[in-house]
Amino acid sequence: MTDTRSLTTPAATLAYDVRGPLPPTDPPALMLVAAPMTAEGFTSLAAGFDDRTVITYDPRGLGRSTRHDHSTAHTPEQNAEDMHRIIAELGIAPVDVFASSGGAVSALALVAAYPDDVATLVAHEPPMLALLPDADRAFAAEKATHAIYHEKGWGHGMASFIALSSWKGELTDEFAAAPPPDPAAFGLPSEDDGSRDDPLLSGVSDAITAYEPDVDAVLAAPTRIVLAVGADSAGLLTDRTTAAVAGAFGQEPVVFPGGHGGFLGGEFGQQGDPEAFAVRLREVLDET
Repeated sequence: MTDTRSLTTPAATLAYDVRGPLPPTDPPALMLVAAPMTAEGFTSLAAGFDDRTVITYDPRGLGRSTRHDHSTAHTPEQNAEDMHRIIAELGIAPVDVFASSGGAVSALALVAAYPDDVATLVAHEPPMLALLPDADRAFAAEKATHAIYHEKGWGHGMASFIALSSWKGELTDEFAAAPPPDPAAFGLPSEDDGSRDDPLLSGVSDAITAYEPDVDAVLAAPTRIVLAVGADSAGLLTDRTTAAVAGAFGQEPVVFPGGHGGFLGGEFGQQGDPEAFAVRLREVLDET
């Protein structure tokens, strides 16, 4: 059974979900976070942890969470603050956290700012472009995707994003010189619906991909940090960023089933293997 709650902060009203008892029984509560993905993306993965209390939430300004800070920007620091407020509201620290994509970036910011909040963090494919050896090219490609989106609309912007995220290896002159991809090649619409507020494509989440972790603060925390990457992501952008983050912490990434959305079970039209993913996550969380 899912108990949906809300928490009003100075910046937003956050919608979050609690599956399982409060206070949680042993082991600690498991928080599943992502950005800009909302809580519904974890429906299948959460089903694999029906023996634990599981917390999910919609980041501010996304899904059911509304904001009243007069901003459209998404930053790791604000997401970390929101996660901390939910943990504090429930009185469940320390929690285990599985965090994917932009959520993994925000979770590292959470550990740096609130080191007693998290027991184990599994950070899955954090897209920290600043740590790449070809960071300048990665940021240029990101800005080009934003420009295409603002010029031509969602389908064209998403096609550009897919081309970037599916490129293997360092970004070359060949990649930079390639013409913008045709949305139809990815089954995307070419028509412009006029909207320009997509959190992934509009540029409002640039602070997440530009974030650099406070390595000293994270290493000083009592939190166990695990960097995770999908088996199908080998050579792709988020595989390379994960390796770079892991290297900053003196680690090698652990491998999970599937790719960037390996935990999805049809949510948002993407099919991973959530059952196998949950088994692997349980193994990693149970390690000492």
